[in-house]
Amino acid sequence: MNNNSENPIGVFDSGLGGLTVVKELIHHLPNERIVYFGDTARVPYGTKSGETIIRYSREIVTALLKHKVKIVVVACNTASSLALEVLKNEFDVPVLGVIEPGARKAMEVTRNKRVGIIATSSTVKSGKYAKKILQLDKDIIVTSQPCPLFVPLVEEGWFDHAVTYQVAQQYLAEMKKKKVDTLILGCTHYPLLKQVLHNVMGSKVQLVDSAQEVALQVKQVLSKKQLLRTRLGPGQHTFIVTDEPKQFQRLASRFLGGGVKNVRRHVYV
Repeated sequence: MNNNSENPIGVFDSGLGGLTVVKELIHHLPNERIVYFGDTARVPYGTKSGETIIRYSREIVTALLKHKVKIVVVACNTASSLALEVLKNEFDVPVLGVIEPGARKAMEVTRNKRVGIIATSSTVKSGKYAKKILQLDKDIIVTSQPCPLFVPLVEEGWFDHAVTYQVAQQYLAEMKKKKVDTLILGCTHYPLLKQVLHNVMGSKVQLVDSAQEVALQVKQVLSKKQLLRTRLGPGQHTFIVTDEPKQFQRLASRFLGGGVKNVRRHVYV
């Protein structure tokens, strides 16, 4: 047994969207402990420059390493598109992003080879999803659509609000016209809007939530490195945010289904 196996899994996101990844990790790896870092004071990331995203991501990984994490999951598509390679090169722990698992899943499930990507402006601009999909299958027709208003709507807890429906109808009109049969939710906030997206796109369109794919990849990496926690029983999770913990705690409890305790505030110096 590797003596680091008791160490927690580190997960970070710009806000609470990365909890979609935490939920899948808890489901697939129930014995593991998780330290989640939500940069709620600086959300959203999707409109910021690559340079800023890299700086924020470095700061967060450094903070997570103080908790002796054994692996870092970049549960933010914007940071995965713009900072992942930098983080992999600069830090000694395994670092996983959310883009490749999502692209791979979309390639496997599409039937008509028309794949849509909805994401933040930065993620769409980076072109990382489209590039990865075309590497896997050059015949797939990719349509990308930035949806900048979705993140603030999720952070507000408007998962099923009339305004959210109106915004979604505007954003997804082009996808429907192009007859995409598979839609990648290219931001970890978006799975919280699955009901809205299903209703707007129609039940035949497959929604690809990379959170599940990422959790399976984490399990694979930890297993290969003999870093799976061997102590049985659910691990204690820690949540770190950079803004007021109360709002985060309320929405996180609603999403993870149960009281989220142990939320603390990280103050940048």
